[in-house]
Amino acid sequence: MAQVWWCSGVRWGVGGARLGWGEGRESALGFGQGIAFRVVGARRCVGARGNPCPVAASVPGRSTQARCGECARLDRVHSVAADTFLDDPRTYRVYLAWFGSGMVKVGITAEERGPARLLEQGAVAFGWLGRGPLMAARRCEELLRAALGVPDRIAYADKRAVRARLPGVAERAAEVAELHARAVALAGWPETLERLDCEAVDHTEVFGLAGLAPASGVVVELVDGGVVAGRLVAAAGPDLHLDMADSGIVVLDTRLMRGWGLTAVGSDEERGGSGGTISVPVREVSRDARGNGVQDQLF
Repeated sequence: MAQVWWCSGVRWGVGGARLGWGEGRESALGFGQGIAFRVVGARRCVGARGNPCPVAASVPGRSTQARCGECARLDRVHSVAADTFLDDPRTYRVYLAWFGSGMVKVGITAEERGPARLLEQGAVAFGWLGRGPLMAARRCEELLRAALGVPDRIAYADKRAVRARLPGVAERAAEVAELHARAVALAGWPETLERLDCEAVDHTEVFGLAGLAPASGVVVELVDGGVVAGRLVAAAGPDLHLDMADSGIVVLDTRLMRGWGLTAVGSDEERGGSGGTISVPVREVSRDARGNGVQDQLF
């Protein structure tokens, strides 16, 4: 019987992206390498905060969270993102994350995490705004949303739609710098939040986005018995861009892999030869959408 693996998604750190597996194992992701697996069994809840789901509840194939309702609630307890953990003594940083022209969001992250949060979100470029206590960082985030109209989240479908048509490094750095200047000049800046100089950081190389072809499709969900096999050409946030040769570039959100049992695909025939293969539901991206940066929401 083939060994079954349980994927915990993409992890970003020093050296780039890695796929996480059960028991803390990781596999490095390198551009040009083959990615191939078969889905087995049913999708089960991944639990919360390192604890397994007590009932191994089934979860929908299209859910990116891969948690049942109860485990999702428990996972949000003491969550900075959910504003349920307000007495965190760590130093936080406020950032501007750039995903495409006119697509900039504001957010906060613990200073000790460095740029990991930006890599996890697929930020093509970013710049730090300030550093200080959690509540001051939160107030700054709210100030920017209200005064500058900068959102605190951007849909992944929107991020994917523009990755193959990004302006040059100088142009995106200039957009980050312009918004940074407006942000630090705002009245009402929290007194305990230190302003930081603007230094735009670019992730084009680490994501493999240079020369990236537009996606022809995105995986909607995994299914029992389905096979995904292709050549990795780019990775941004949780997304893997896989070259399927005749089928073009297909984007796989690795959050959809969580909760499924996965096995290796051995034979060349199963892998689709050099052209790759995919037998899970895929939503096609129309040629017009690929040209104009318009894509339907995936979920």
